[in-house]
Amino acid sequence: MPKKKIISFPLIGNYSVPITRLLRTLFPDHEIRPAPAMTRRTLELGCRHSPEMVCSPFKYTLGNYIEALEQGAEILLQTGMGCLFGYYGEVQEKILRELGYKFSFICFSRDAARPGAIYRTLREHGSPLNPLQMVTALRTAVAGIRAMDCVENYMRENIAFVGNDAGVMEKLHTRLLTELADAADVRAVNALGRRYNTAIRNITTGHPDKPVKIGIVGELYTIMEPFSNFHLEQTLGESGAAISRKMNASFLLFDRSNRKSLRGAGDYLTYTAGANGVDSVAQTVDYARQGYDGVIHVKAFGCTPELNVVPAMQKVGRDYNMPILNLSFDSHTSETGVETRLEAFMDMIYMRRK
Repeated sequence: MPKKKIISFPLIGNYSVPITRLLRTLFPDHEIRPAPAMTRRTLELGCRHSPEMVCSPFKYTLGNYIEALEQGAEILLQTGMGCLFGYYGEVQEKILRELGYKFSFICFSRDAARPGAIYRTLREHGSPLNPLQMVTALRTAVAGIRAMDCVENYMRENIAFVGNDAGVMEKLHTRLLTELADAADVRAVNALGRRYNTAIRNITTGHPDKPVKIGIVGELYTIMEPFSNFHLEQTLGESGAAISRKMNASFLLFDRSNRKSLRGAGDYLTYTAGANGVDSVAQTVDYARQGYDGVIHVKAFGCTPELNVVPAMQKVGRDYNMPILNLSFDSHTSETGVETRLEAFMDMIYMRRK
């Protein structure tokens, strides 16, 4: 029997639930322990040991790794691929080894997403599963992501209008995540998704005929990890707005419009801007055409693709007479400053409505 080891990975929103479920299936003889919940110390650790001008997701995930290693992690997981994320694994591993940590490192960008190479990597680190079993485990995790994203999309758009039942909606969401962690297979996950989607939609809402609607676009990590954006969506929901965020794991994996985003950007972009920059413009155009009251563009400081598309987004805002708020997040970003800008933005939206 192989020695039982602790496997850990960085956090990003609630996706740690299906990822943990997947890893427990892939490595039944190891302990799966996600990085500890993020705190200010997580960012401080990441900043202390990161290149100064690197984007903030690098700092957060490096801090995740350090805290995971402090709690006994022996194998670290990094998916890599996409934007500068493909280089994170190489640089972060080097930094951690120079700090004196001893660990094994799984980085799928090294395998270039080739199934055979990924299979060998998993087997080398102790997975007893055959290829078919691995695919089945992956399908179960993907179904969990879809179920989770569907419920969370509905919550963003409606939680501001359920009054005293907001706590009920949040409890249902928590129970869904708890049950997804133990779901046996794809069929069980799909059944959970249907059950909780029905339950959450049965909550009575005082949804106005024309609510204030705000779209959120931007860099993948910063909009999906609440700690890195000071819980932006919760703050907006408390202001009484219906929130839409298309950018999530389901969009990246399954949405066909993702492959046509340059066309969706219309005349505002001629060439791709890299990463999710083009998606930000295309989604902003879509929100404008749907009559949204405003869009918030969220980006990590130093994220070149998102910075490059800011002029295009500003032009969309002028053409459609729709306010766009640009928020850039880094280790030096003030939470109070962000809250003040959000409050002023929402005040302006409501004044325009009047």
